[in-house]
Amino acid sequence: MKYTKLERNWVMYDVGNSALVLLNTSVVPIYFNSINTGAHPAELVAAWANAQTIASLAVALLMPILGSLADYAGNKIKFFAGFFFTGLILCLTQAIPMGALPFLVVYVLCTIGLNSSMTFYDAMLTDVTTDDRMDMVSSSGYAWGYVGSTVPFIVCLALIFGGPSLLGLDMAFCTRMSFIITGAWWLCFTVPLLRTYEQKFGKEREGGAGVMRNIANTFKGLVVTMKRIAEDRVLLVYMVAFFFYIDGVHTVISMATSYGSSLGIDSTQLVLALLVTQFVAFPSAIIYGRLASKVGTLRMIIVAVAAYVGIVLFAAFFLKSAVEFWILAILVGLFQGGIQALSRSYFGRLIPKERSNEYYGFFDIFGRYASVMGTLLVSVVTSLTHDPSLGVLSIGILLVVGLVMLVKLSRMQVEAA
Repeated sequence: MKYTKLERNWVMYDVGNSALVLLNTSVVPIYFNSINTGAHPAELVAAWANAQTIASLAVALLMPILGSLADYAGNKIKFFAGFFFTGLILCLTQAIPMGALPFLVVYVLCTIGLNSSMTFYDAMLTDVTTDDRMDMVSSSGYAWGYVGSTVPFIVCLALIFGGPSLLGLDMAFCTRMSFIITGAWWLCFTVPLLRTYEQKFGKEREGGAGVMRNIANTFKGLVVTMKRIAEDRVLLVYMVAFFFYIDGVHTVISMATSYGSSLGIDSTQLVLALLVTQFVAFPSAIIYGRLASKVGTLRMIIVAVAAYVGIVLFAAFFLKSAVEFWILAILVGLFQGGIQALSRSYFGRLIPKERSNEYYGFFDIFGRYASVMGTLLVSVVTSLTHDPSLGVLSIGILLVVGLVMLVKLSRMQVEAA
């Protein structure tokens, strides 16, 4: 598939931000555990889950309002850039030596910046490509993000594991330097999008309206959008389904390393297994995009959700050693990129393009509150039972509910046809 210049630059941002996402889901939980000495494994899992919950909740509260403001012509790039640079600065700040609690606070703020920029980035999809190319462009973003993120990640791993023996450097220092390397990579792959993006679809400002009037119109617009979503049965059922099934996806991704660490699996094995996930996810995401054009986007989403139910059951009942964690990582890689990419593009085709940020803001509410619910559920169940496996198992309930709603949506579409 040949990309336009804007499509290519949009995909490149995924290459940049995915490096930080990979670092956050692999190295950072291990680093946090290493500086939070004396804590029980269950307490570490619960603390990490709470951090994910707070970050997701903040993004979910901010995005509908800011997204609606960003829908005004020319605003989208400003909000995107603001949150990107906020996340970048806080990413670099994590390289400063600090205690466990201050580090966790900086990490949460950095994650808010990262995830907020990604919400505006998702909304750009309607501007950079057409409906018939949306599945493939969205899938390409995730695919190239997976494989591209491995470049700085491998450099970081070489420094973390080779620095102490070859250069005589402290491993904690080498880990902190990984934030500098990752931040520089993120910046390099964001600049092309910042320079070339143009907002094609947007709401027009009222002539002479001031800032306060635009804010007031924003809240009125949010009420109107909520009514439109409630009246659009297909969109509403899909968003409810997405609320439940994306919970399992986000929670498995964000908690995998922390969960594996709590089981006593060696940190080197955990990191290398997640690196393999990236290479598996690259072709899988591309294949998912192509299959969606042949058999249907919704059908492929259903397949991925059913697979995630199996993944959660495997993690809860069979994951005990490094070998099982490697199997888990490969299974996640097969379906992770496809389900995220197709969820994004399927939603993009259902919504009015001139209000894409506003709708993606609500999309983010459903996605982020699902993340809040998932990580909070893991935290509560793990804290009450002192068994991380039961915490992971609880996610399966939410995935099953999402799967049932998707099947219902599929039947609705058949009846409508």
